Amino acid sequence: MRKYALGIALALTLNVGTANAGPNDDTLRIAWGGELATLDRYYNVLREGIVVGRLVWDSLLYKDPKSLEFKPLLAKSFRFVNPTTMEFELRQGIVFHNGERFDADDVVYTLTYVSNPENGVLTQRNVKWIKSVEKLGDYKVRLTMKQPTPTALEFLAGPLLIYPNEYYAKVGPKGMGTKPVGTGPYRVVGFKPGESISFERNNSYFDGSPKGKPKISKIVQRTIPDRNTQITELFSGTIDWIWKVPADQAERLAGRPGIQVVNEQTLRIGYLSFDSSNRTGNNSPVNNPLVRKAIAHAINRTAIVTKLVGGSSVVVHSACHPDQFGCEQAVTKYEYDPKKAKKLLAQAGYPDGFTIDFHAYRNRPYAEAIMGFLQAVGIKTNLVYLKYAALRDKVYAGKIDFNFMTWGSYSFNDVSAITSHFFKGTRDDYARNKKLIADLELGDSSVDRKVRKAAYSRALKTIAANAYWVPLFTYNVNYAFSDKLDFTPTPDEIPRFFAAGWK
Repeated sequence: MRKYALGIALALTLNVGTANAGPNDDTLRIAWGGELATLDRYYNVLREGIVVGRLVWDSLLYKDPKSLEFKPLLAKSFRFVNPTTMEFELRQGIVFHNGERFDADDVVYTLTYVSNPENGVLTQRNVKWIKSVEKLGDYKVRLTMKQPTPTALEFLAGPLLIYPNEYYAKVGPKGMGTKPVGTGPYRVVGFKPGESISFERNNSYFDGSPKGKPKISKIVQRTIPDRNTQITELFSGTIDWIWKVPADQAERLAGRPGIQVVNEQTLRIGYLSFDSSNRTGNNSPVNNPLVRKAIAHAINRTAIVTKLVGGSSVVVHSACHPDQFGCEQAVTKYEYDPKKAKKLLAQAGYPDGFTIDFHAYRNRPYAEAIMGFLQAVGIKTNLVYLKYAALRDKVYAGKIDFNFMTWGSYSFNDVSAITSHFFKGTRDDYARNKKLIADLELGDSSVDRKVRKAAYSRALKTIAANAYWVPLFTYNVNYAFSDKLDFTPTPDEIPRFFAAGWK
């Protein structure tokens, strides 16, 4: 708090206004804390990587953030031949940033490459539904699915970005990770991992794109992990835009001259996860469902939302975002009840509590609040605070007993983007419940919405009844930016800088 106050005081004392950034040189200067080790979208999973991906590359389709309508992007048109087959007519005359012509070969190559498990794309759920992709002509492609995939359009309008086949075959993930080439509205002209990314407008961006023509000529992104430094630079005018501003700091920024603050809901939720199937082999207390339920009752989620998270966030009880298709709300709920938590611990054989490692990677104040509530019922936690990639790898390796993490569903408004990701027997799954897996498989493969909803309902009730997760709350995002910037945030938590401009 003291450091924050000193930073603001310094910025106000400097009184340099916004002369160093903004429309004066038509350069948008943004900052975020996430460190991207690679820009190859298929080998990073950070939200910041999604933002970069939408600037640099295009997908076959585009999902309008307002109407939620799927529109052709690199495709000129698309149709379902049958429940497992799609055909795409592609736009002609599009070129990649390096001058390579876009055609059917790029689509076939990209989707074939990413759907091959041997290539190790990080998010397999985005691609494992693809059976084959074939060229029907220079500008026509057929895509065949392994089974009916209700979310195919979501994938094709989001994470499945199309790469130039000749360039990627030559440089691979390493080359694309440092010198990316796409067809998107901006090209990367400089990249210093963990420091900065420089973009220039693609003045040859094709007419008719639902993304629209980019307005701002240059974008410079800087990685600034320290929030107070970000805010100080926003005040001083060396930065135009920041996001994920904590609620208390957003309140202080609101109403300041030259700055606008906007709060927007997101599809991200926070959750506690447990090794309920003893994947670690540690015989941890959390293997016991009574302990997991005690933890659920011990935490005052409403207080955390009210006092820390703020904005438009709400408490959640089901292992999904309430707005997502299939997110059953009639599940077992664990209201705040420390007395009941202690009773459950005693029944589980821990009348005096226990000590356990507690892993987290973000929102340390939230993690510490959770630890405080657990301490009150006798559970002592050793906070192991890691960077996301390090914690993710430990989760994949089956080495985590108890952790606090978040998930944004890749901005998919469908339960399959979260519940299925964590409970279908994958490396993220610490429940390993066969009936649960079967219900999710049915929900993910049926094209009948009633069948899907019923299957997801059963799955989510199973998760809640066994306390495999303790869902915590939805997230919201506070954006703070120059009042000279025309920028509109969207609930999918993807800043569309290609649609931004100067007032």
